[in-house]
Amino acid sequence: MRSPAPTELRYQKDARLLVIAYDTERFELSAEFLRVHSPSAEVQGHGGEGGTLPRNKENVAITGIAPVGNYAVKITFSDGHDTGLYSWDWLQELCRNREALWAAYQEKLRTQPDPAMSAVRFVPMPPKS
Repeated sequence: MRSPAPTELRYQKDARLLVIAYDTERFELSAEFLRVHSPSAEVQGHGGEGGTLPRNKENVAITGIAPVGNYAVKITFSDGHDTGLYSWDWLQELCRNREALWAAYQEKLRTQPDPAMSAVRFVPMPPKS
């Protein structure tokens, strides 16, 4: 069964929060949370496996939200990412499981090395003669 569309979808620019309301519930998801949980193939991988782990998205903001039919929104972020379609089902998943998803993301950051920070081996130069 498809999740219902939110009754309210509003971005609070100063706080960088997306407010998502349903008939009796209200959620706030940060731009950072939405960016690192993008449903895009870049983040999720193809088939949900093998995507990249987004890092350093603390200061990302939402720069655009556009409806996609009656089932989703396309969110554009200040870092240029705009390839994920946030279906009503995906938004419900993010709202309902925000704490667990955030904890899992934080654990991945802690345990998976950052490829951009690969170790560099220092080799001293021999003294000049």
